[in-house]
Amino acid sequence: MENKLHLFNTLSKKKELFEPLSPPHVGMYVCGPTVYGDPHLGHARPAITFDLVFRYLQHLDYKVRYVRNITDVGHLENDADEGEDKIAKKARLEELEPMEVVQYYTNSYHAAMTRLNVLNPSIEPNASGHIIEQMSMVKKILDSGYAYESAGSVYFDVEKYNENRHYGILSGRKVEELKASTRELDGQVEKKNSFDFALWKKAAPEHIMRWPSEWSDGFPGWHMECSAMGTRYLGEQFDIHGGGMDLLFPHHESEIAQSVAANGKMPVRYWMHNNMITLNGQKMGKSLGNAVSLEEFFTGEHPLLTQAYSPMSIRFFIMQAQYRSTLDFSNEALQAAEKGFKRMMSAMQILDKLQANAKADESVNIGDLRNRCYEAMNDDFNSPILIAQLFDGVKIINSIHDGKMKIDEENLKTLKELFMTFVVDILGFKDEVEEGGDDEGLSSKLIDTLITLRQQAKANKDFATADKIRDDLTAMGVTLKDTKEGTDWSL
Repeated sequence: MENKLHLFNTLSKKKELFEPLSPPHVGMYVCGPTVYGDPHLGHARPAITFDLVFRYLQHLDYKVRYVRNITDVGHLENDADEGEDKIAKKARLEELEPMEVVQYYTNSYHAAMTRLNVLNPSIEPNASGHIIEQMSMVKKILDSGYAYESAGSVYFDVEKYNENRHYGILSGRKVEELKASTRELDGQVEKKNSFDFALWKKAAPEHIMRWPSEWSDGFPGWHMECSAMGTRYLGEQFDIHGGGMDLLFPHHESEIAQSVAANGKMPVRYWMHNNMITLNGQKMGKSLGNAVSLEEFFTGEHPLLTQAYSPMSIRFFIMQAQYRSTLDFSNEALQAAEKGFKRMMSAMQILDKLQANAKADESVNIGDLRNRCYEAMNDDFNSPILIAQLFDGVKIINSIHDGKMKIDEENLKTLKELFMTFVVDILGFKDEVEEGGDDEGLSSKLIDTLITLRQQAKANKDFATADKIRDDLTAMGVTLKDTKEGTDWSL
């Protein structure tokens, strides 16, 4: 299939035709979590967003190396160069080893991603496992003249870099504005300018996480890990770098400057940023104290929640918005997503049982529907438009099932392939009943068995038992529909 994929490049501020550096190979790096707390809805959005990108690129027959890191050192409080390491602080408060904290919350993150049906990346490196690569890049930056050592720490010289490069190329920030808007902070007197950022930090005596270096016993700056690990696994230049909009500045801006200073070239061709999930217009996140963990969504045990929400309802909720738009949390929006997901899965169940006719109605044009689905995905991974097109397909499925439309064998085959491709393979939705993911732990086979027992009860004129089975299934969220061919069910 001819590549018509266009994506919005944050670097150029416009949509561009996607042209990999070395087709069919694609290198993609996405900033993963800092593992010091339970995964929450803010973690789910970038994970699901770039899972969609990963799935679609693979569908287009690209060979994708997808790298998503785990930050387990160097990320200080308030994303600054001073203060306590977020993981070390958690370890101190819980009286644990830092790597116990890292392991626990990494496991928690992976478990949540599995429930959300997020595919594993090709490589998932930890920052603490790549200290040597980070120190090597710090040395290269020092050798290039764009960094300086001060009191055992090493800082990037933003002003010097900006003399013949452009610090702010991604975010649009200007060094002159940074000078005017920043102030000298306590503990930063060792910097030339307050907006210079740490490449290596000398560890204070109480700092738990430290490594020996030629500068001091210390640890790498937060921005350094992604530059070093991106270069290590994808090369000095690669195709896509993704992450949340909140990482655009200073994290990604600093990544660009570091990589250019070390390697002499722009590291990434396309920068992609998903927007935030908000609560009453404010970013949802751990540091702001308004995060709802994914486990709390799955159980419904949080004051903001009126019910539990299944992993696929959350995935559907996130996919209903284009990844670059803000997404405001509300119970009403999640409930609507839950209904939409169930309607989609119900149509999939009906589609599997549809029978073809010798001739299709002229209004049945599955080829046109297929083209519209690809157009949506090729337009910067526009999942809400794709879902709208698929719901046009749902209308066709229901009309055929109700006898209002006819479909021939070829169109039926195309329709089944289309839904399997876009609903399952690309959007990543799965039938939670079949996967055992619903609260009651039902399976499709169990529901079918109960329906068979109900039919036998009706045949034996035991209508009390038949009605009780129907009522019990209804109470568990299973809708039955009796037809001439038998009984259909949906969630």
